[in-house]
Amino acid sequence: MSEIDDRTGGVQGVLEALAAAVEQARAMPMSSSVLVNRAELLDLVDQARAALPAQLTRADALLADADAARADARSEAEAILARAREQADRLVEAEAITVEARDRAAQLLADAQEQADALRRDADDYCDRRLADFEIDLGKVLSQVQAGRAKLAGRLGAAGM
Repeated sequence: MSEIDDRTGGVQGVLEALAAAVEQARAMPMSSSVLVNRAELLDLVDQARAALPAQLTRADALLADADAARADARSEAEAILARAREQADRLVEAEAITVEARDRAAQLLADAQEQADALRRDADDYCDRRLADFEIDLGKVLSQVQAGRAKLAGRLGAAGM
């Protein structure tokens, strides 16, 4: 049998050739044994031995590539998770700052409203006091006007008599 080409099957091709050689071997009469060509089978075993290191080297390279790809993927996933955690922390911090700013703004508005109410009460109290003083002054002026009119009426009544 000819050499099995490594490109067309490698170890798998050699094993298939071994199986075909055993299946096609001439059966011994009255037995389950077969006659095989020793040289052909030994040649196929040698081909399998020769193909195994290349196949194992390729398998090791594929496993190394898969391990490297897995490590890269794991590293990238960890980096993505770290960035996501940082972003979440920034959002939480921003939310906390926003809540704090809203609370501070509400407090400032409440303080301003309270101060405006106090100023309004003070202004109303001041106006009330001024109006009360004005009322007293007007009362005095009214009394003086009434007294003056009464005097004038008395003079007018005494002159006309």
